[in-house]
Amino acid sequence: MLSILIVDDDAQIRQLLRDYLSGFGMSIVAVPDGKAMETALEKGAFDLVILDLMLPGEDGLSLCRGLRAKSDIPILMLTARGEAMDRVIGLEVGADDYIVKPFEPRELVARIQTILRRARGGRESIAKERKEIEFMGWRLNFVLRQLVSPGELVIPLSNAEFRLLTVFVEHPNRVLSREFLLDEARGRNMEIFDRSIDILVSRVRQKFNDDPRTPQLIKTVRGEGYLFDAKITR
Repeated sequence: MLSILIVDDDAQIRQLLRDYLSGFGMSIVAVPDGKAMETALEKGAFDLVILDLMLPGEDGLSLCRGLRAKSDIPILMLTARGEAMDRVIGLEVGADDYIVKPFEPRELVARIQTILRRARGGRESIAKERKEIEFMGWRLNFVLRQLVSPGELVIPLSNAEFRLLTVFVEHPNRVLSREFLLDEARGRNMEIFDRSIDILVSRVRQKFNDDPRTPQLIKTVRGEGYLFDAKITR
């Protein structure tokens, strides 16, 4: 049974989602704010967090950033704002997807299923062949879904970041178009916008401390896309 944590200060929305998602066989814990979220996470394990953007006290973006820094649990943002910048910021701080209020509950279920399918399936083709791959002193572990630095520092990755990096290591030293990367790393069945892939690339560059002005690993090819400039050593 899937275990979902809902964080929303609106009691009616919490109850609506609890009732609806329970009908799909999901176990639901619903809390009103960040403090209650932290308590719930300490007490139990969850497959996914549905996190409202506008919360009393610490807001959803800050909570998302903090959660992503210590966990790769899938995060779906809820927002009453439809502006592109809010969606951009949500993705930048580590959310896997977002949905704008008001929304159809069935669409929410579809997005949850899509996120979890990707999180569990990952990039199976290369993971079946290797448990880990190494490049430029870095290691990408497909079992633990984490990046390890040359200095043995474990770098947490969101599911979207892991998928994108896996696409890059599968196609080193090749120019990959934004369309290809969107198809492979995010999929076409969710709403996308022009900056989606650029945001993901920026986030992955930050994991490598790769200067976006003169990147060494993920290079921008103007008008074409991106190139992962690394030799895969094992």
